[in-house]
Amino acid sequence: MNNNNPINLSRVDEMAEGDVEFKRELLSALHTSLLELRDKYLEGSEKEDNEAIQQIRHKVKPTLAMFEMQKLERIVLQGKVVIEENGFKGEFLSHLESFLDAWQDAYDYLKAES
Repeated sequence: MNNNNPINLSRVDEMAEGDVEFKRELLSALHTSLLELRDKYLEGSEKEDNEAIQQIRHKVKPTLAMFEMQKLERIVLQGKVVIEENGFKGEFLSHLESFLDAWQDAYDYLKAES
């Protein structure tokens, strides 16, 4: 994978094996997963609900790994440490900004390539 790309979309092509409809479904599922990650992460942040963030982190972890979304995956995992050590104040606000930037990069790349 080109390390500049936030998502390895060649994995979608490999999985679809030339089936255009299946590829479209995979891209749609990936799009939905990214939107859910952002929405649940923001909701958990607003409510200072660590459990909600843990649940979405656990839910999307396989997707992040499968499509090699390394930057977003790393930031999501760093959030776990930040929350455990400092709660939702101070460093978490900087983390949230990094999360949103990495999420936007991945989302924009997916939209442009699909």
